[in-house]
Amino acid sequence: MNLNHYNFISIEGNIGAGKTTLATKIAGDFNAKLILEQFEENSFLPKFYKEPDKYAFPLELSFLAERYEQLKHQLTSRDLFKTFTISDYFINKSFIFARKNLPEDTFGLYKKLFEIISESLPKPDLLVYLYMNIDNLIRNIRNRGRDYEQDIKPEYLYKIQESYLDFIRHKPNMRILIIDTNEIDFVNRPEDYQTILKILAREYPLGIHRITP
Repeated sequence: MNLNHYNFISIEGNIGAGKTTLATKIAGDFNAKLILEQFEENSFLPKFYKEPDKYAFPLELSFLAERYEQLKHQLTSRDLFKTFTISDYFINKSFIFARKNLPEDTFGLYKKLFEIISESLPKPDLLVYLYMNIDNLIRNIRNRGRDYEQDIKPEYLYKIQESYLDFIRHKPNMRILIIDTNEIDFVNRPEDYQTILKILAREYPLGIHRITP
C-alpha cells in the first residue's frame, strides 16, 4: 500500500477521535516523519476546563504560538530518510477552537494574529477528519483517563464538532476526507486499520469527500 503521493497529511478530529493514535500508527508503518501536538505541556489547559471564561484567551494564544513554532520548524526541515510527513493536527485547529471559546471582541483580535501567522505555513496535501458522534467521543475520553478531560461536557464537544464541519464546508479548495469512524475500531481491530489505509491510499481530487467504511 502506498501513501507516498502525499507529502504532508494532517489527521484531524474532535477531542477523543483518535487523531494521535492513527497518525502514530501510520508514521511507524510507512516510515513517515511524525509531528504530534504537545498539548499536555500547556499549563493553561487544566485551568481552562475549570474556568473557561477566565482562561480561554491565554489558552488559545499559547496554543497558537506553540503550534506555529512546532510546524514552522518541522515542516521546513526536511528529513531525507522519511517518505512523507504526518501530523495529528492542522494549524487551523487553533482558529476553530478559538472561534467557539472566545467572545466576539477578543476573537476579532485573535483572528488578525492567526491570519498573519497561518499564511506562512505549508498546507497539508490531504486533511483527514475523523468523524465520531458525541457519545463515542465521551466514551473514548473516559477510557483514556486524563483527569483534566473528565469534566468536558457533551455540549462543548458538539460545539467543537460543528465548528470543524463549518470550517470544512468553506474549504472546497483543499483535499479533505471526512471518514465516519463510529462503526470501526482501528486501534484494536487490524482489519479496520487496514480499511483506513486503503481509503488513504486512493488518490483524490481537490474537494470534500465523505466516506463511511
